[in-house]
Amino acid sequence: MKTTKLLALLLAATFLLSNCGGKNENEEKEEPKTAADAIENIANQAEKMANDGPKEVIDAKLLKELLPADADGLPRKEVSSEKTGAMGFQVATANARYGEGDSSIEVSIVDVAGTGAIMGMAAWAMVDVDKENDSGYEKTTTYKDHKAFEKYNNDNKDGELAVLLANRFVVSVKGSNVSMAKIKATIDDIDLDKLDDMK
Repeated sequence: MKTTKLLALLLAATFLLSNCGGKNENEEKEEPKTAADAIENIANQAEKMANDGPKEVIDAKLLKELLPADADGLPRKEVSSEKTGAMGFQVATANARYGEGDSSIEVSIVDVAGTGAIMGMAAWAMVDVDKENDSGYEKTTTYKDHKAFEKYNNDNKDGELAVLLANRFVVSVKGSNVSMAKIKATIDDIDLDKLDDMK
Protein backbone atom coordinates (compact mmCIF):
# COMPACT_ATOMS: atom_id res chain seq x y z
CA MET A 1 0.00 0.00 0.00
CA LYS A 2 1.34 3.43 -0.88
CA THR A 3 2.59 5.68 1.93
CA THR A 4 0.01 8.38 1.16
CA LYS A 5 -2.90 5.96 1.34
CA LEU A 6 -1.59 4.37 4.54
CA LEU A 7 -1.19 7.76 6.19
CA ALA A 8 -4.72 8.77 5.20
CA LEU A 9 -6.07 5.48 6.57
CA LEU A 10 -4.38 6.00 9.93
CA LEU A 11 -5.44 9.63 10.30
CA ALA A 12 -9.00 8.96 9.19
CA ALA A 13 -9.27 5.98 11.53
CA THR A 14 -8.07 8.12 14.43
CA PHE A 15 -10.73 10.75 13.72
CA LEU A 16 -13.56 8.26 13.27
CA LEU A 17 -12.68 6.24 16.37
CA SER A 18 -12.62 9.40 18.47
CA ASN A 19 -16.18 10.15 17.36
CA CYS A 20 -17.96 6.85 17.98
CA GLY A 21 -18.58 7.16 21.69
CA GLY A 22 -22.03 7.32 23.18
CA LYS A 23 -23.56 4.67 20.91
CA ASN A 24 -26.03 2.05 22.07
CA GLU A 25 -25.39 -1.65 21.59
CA ASN A 26 -27.19 -1.89 18.24
CA GLU A 27 -25.37 1.15 16.85
CA GLU A 28 -22.01 -0.27 17.95
CA LYS A 29 -22.62 -3.40 15.87
CA GLU A 30 -23.20 -1.28 12.75
CA GLU A 31 -20.35 1.21 13.34
CA PRO A 32 -17.37 -0.88 12.04
CA LYS A 33 -18.92 -1.29 8.58
CA THR A 34 -19.82 2.38 8.30
CA ALA A 35 -16.43 3.52 9.61
CA ALA A 36 -14.55 1.11 7.35
CA ASP A 37 -16.38 2.39 4.29
CA ALA A 38 -15.67 6.00 5.23
CA ILE A 39 -11.99 5.32 5.92
CA GLU A 40 -11.55 3.51 2.61
CA ASN A 41 -13.26 6.38 0.80
CA ILE A 42 -10.91 8.90 2.42
CA ALA A 43 -7.86 6.79 1.60
CA ASN A 44 -8.87 6.39 -2.03
CA GLN A 45 -9.35 10.12 -2.46
CA ALA A 46 -5.99 10.80 -0.81
CA GLU A 47 -4.29 8.38 -3.21
CA LYS A 48 -6.00 9.99 -6.21
CA MET A 49 -4.81 13.44 -5.14
CA ALA A 50 -1.29 12.15 -4.63
CA ASN A 51 -1.25 10.61 -8.11
CA ASP A 52 -2.03 14.02 -9.59
CA GLY A 53 1.48 15.04 -8.56
CA PRO A 54 2.81 17.80 -6.32
CA LYS A 55 1.42 21.30 -6.71
CA GLU A 56 2.69 24.67 -5.58
CA VAL A 57 1.24 26.01 -2.34
CA ILE A 58 0.29 29.63 -1.77
CA ASP A 59 2.99 31.93 -0.41
CA ALA A 60 2.64 31.62 3.36
CA LYS A 61 3.03 35.39 3.74
CA LEU A 62 -0.15 35.86 1.70
CA LEU A 63 -1.99 33.52 4.05
CA LYS A 64 -0.69 35.51 7.02
CA GLU A 65 -2.25 38.66 5.58
CA LEU A 66 -5.68 37.03 5.92
CA LEU A 67 -5.34 36.57 9.69
CA PRO A 68 -7.58 39.00 11.60
CA ALA A 69 -6.04 41.87 13.56
CA ASP A 70 -7.99 40.81 16.64
CA ALA A 71 -10.25 37.94 17.63
CA ASP A 72 -13.60 39.62 18.27
CA GLY A 73 -11.92 42.05 20.64
CA LEU A 74 -9.13 39.80 21.94
CA PRO A 75 -5.77 41.43 21.04
CA ARG A 76 -3.31 39.57 18.85
CA LYS A 77 -0.28 38.32 20.76
CA GLU A 78 1.66 36.43 18.12
CA VAL A 79 1.60 35.84 14.36
CA SER A 80 3.75 33.62 12.13
CA SER A 81 3.90 31.93 8.74
CA GLU A 82 5.99 29.19 7.19
CA LYS A 83 6.32 26.99 4.13
CA THR A 84 7.76 23.49 4.35
CA GLY A 85 8.14 20.57 1.98
CA ALA A 86 9.22 16.93 1.99
CA MET A 87 8.73 13.87 -0.23
CA GLY A 88 6.80 15.82 -2.85
CA PHE A 89 4.41 17.41 -0.35
CA GLN A 90 4.34 21.12 0.40
CA VAL A 91 2.53 22.86 3.23
CA ALA A 92 2.06 26.59 3.79
CA THR A 93 0.79 27.70 7.19
CA ALA A 94 -0.15 30.96 8.85
CA ASN A 95 -0.91 31.07 12.57
CA ALA A 96 -2.00 33.72 15.05
CA ARG A 97 -2.62 33.67 18.78
CA TYR A 98 -4.96 36.06 20.57
CA GLY A 99 -5.70 36.43 24.25
CA GLU A 100 -6.66 38.45 27.25
CA GLY A 101 -6.88 37.20 30.82
CA ASP A 102 -7.95 33.53 30.83
CA SER A 103 -9.45 33.70 27.34
CA SER A 104 -7.47 32.76 24.25
CA ILE A 105 -8.04 31.99 20.57
CA GLU A 106 -5.75 30.40 18.00
CA VAL A 107 -6.30 30.81 14.27
CA SER A 108 -4.57 28.79 11.56
CA ILE A 109 -4.78 28.79 7.78
CA VAL A 110 -3.17 25.80 6.08
CA ASP A 111 -2.65 25.09 2.38
CA VAL A 112 -1.55 21.65 1.15
CA ALA A 113 -2.21 22.43 -2.53
CA GLY A 114 -4.85 19.76 -2.97
CA THR A 115 -2.59 16.81 -2.11
CA GLY A 116 -3.78 13.75 -0.23
CA ALA A 117 -2.56 15.27 3.04
CA ILE A 118 -5.79 17.28 3.20
CA MET A 119 -7.70 14.08 3.90
CA GLY A 120 -5.71 13.58 7.07
CA MET A 121 -6.24 17.16 8.20
CA ALA A 122 -9.95 17.24 7.35
CA ALA A 123 -11.13 13.63 7.58
CA TRP A 124 -14.36 15.02 9.02
CA ALA A 125 -15.21 16.36 5.54
CA MET A 126 -15.85 12.78 4.37
CA VAL A 127 -18.16 11.65 7.19
CA ASP A 128 -21.24 12.81 9.06
CA VAL A 129 -20.83 13.55 12.76
CA ASP A 130 -23.59 14.74 15.08
CA LYS A 131 -22.93 14.06 18.75
CA GLU A 132 -24.33 15.92 21.76
CA ASN A 133 -24.39 15.41 25.52
CA ASP A 134 -24.60 17.49 28.69
CA SER A 135 -20.99 18.58 28.29
CA GLY A 136 -21.28 19.87 24.74
CA TYR A 137 -21.42 18.79 21.13
CA GLU A 138 -19.47 18.11 17.95
CA LYS A 139 -20.84 17.96 14.45
CA THR A 140 -20.07 18.25 10.78
CA THR A 141 -21.86 21.18 9.20
CA THR A 142 -21.49 23.87 6.56
CA TYR A 143 -20.13 27.37 6.93
CA LYS A 144 -20.78 29.83 4.10
CA ASP A 145 -21.41 26.87 1.78
CA HIS A 146 -18.12 25.15 2.75
CA LYS A 147 -17.77 21.86 4.59
CA ALA A 148 -17.02 22.47 8.26
CA PHE A 149 -16.52 20.80 11.62
CA GLU A 150 -17.71 22.37 14.86
CA LYS A 151 -17.32 21.32 18.48
CA TYR A 152 -17.78 22.94 21.87
CA ASN A 153 -17.38 21.93 25.51
CA ASN A 154 -19.77 23.72 27.84
CA ASP A 155 -17.82 22.80 30.98
CA ASN A 156 -14.54 24.54 30.16
CA LYS A 157 -15.81 26.76 27.32
CA ASP A 158 -13.39 25.28 24.80
CA GLY A 159 -14.39 25.04 21.15
CA GLU A 160 -13.32 24.83 17.55
CA LEU A 161 -14.65 25.64 14.10
CA ALA A 162 -12.72 24.32 11.09
CA VAL A 163 -13.62 24.98 7.45
CA LEU A 164 -12.42 23.23 4.27
CA LEU A 165 -12.10 25.33 1.10
CA ALA A 166 -11.33 24.24 -2.46
CA ASN A 167 -10.16 20.86 -1.18
CA ARG A 168 -6.80 22.41 -0.25
CA PHE A 169 -7.25 25.04 2.48
CA VAL A 170 -8.21 24.40 6.10
CA VAL A 171 -9.11 27.40 8.24
CA SER A 172 -9.33 26.59 11.93
CA VAL A 173 -10.29 28.73 14.92
CA LYS A 174 -9.80 27.18 18.37
CA GLY A 175 -10.86 28.95 21.54
CA SER A 176 -10.29 28.40 25.25
CA ASN A 177 -12.56 29.95 27.87
CA VAL A 178 -14.59 31.72 25.19
CA SER A 179 -18.07 31.35 23.73
CA MET A 180 -18.78 29.67 20.41
CA ALA A 181 -20.21 33.00 19.29
CA LYS A 182 -16.75 34.55 19.77
CA ILE A 183 -15.12 31.74 17.77
CA LYS A 184 -17.59 32.27 14.93
CA ALA A 185 -17.14 36.04 15.05
CA THR A 186 -13.39 35.50 14.65
CA ILE A 187 -13.74 33.29 11.60
CA ASP A 188 -16.23 35.81 10.18
CA ASP A 189 -13.34 38.29 10.05
CA ILE A 190 -11.33 36.04 7.71
CA ASP A 191 -11.93 36.72 4.02
CA LEU A 192 -12.74 33.18 2.91
CA ASP A 193 -13.81 34.33 -0.55
CA LYS A 194 -10.38 35.84 -1.12
CA LEU A 195 -8.71 32.64 0.11
CA ASP A 196 -10.94 30.52 -2.13
CA ASP A 197 -9.94 32.64 -5.13
CA MET A 198 -6.26 31.81 -4.48
CA LYS A 199 -6.73 28.15 -5.45
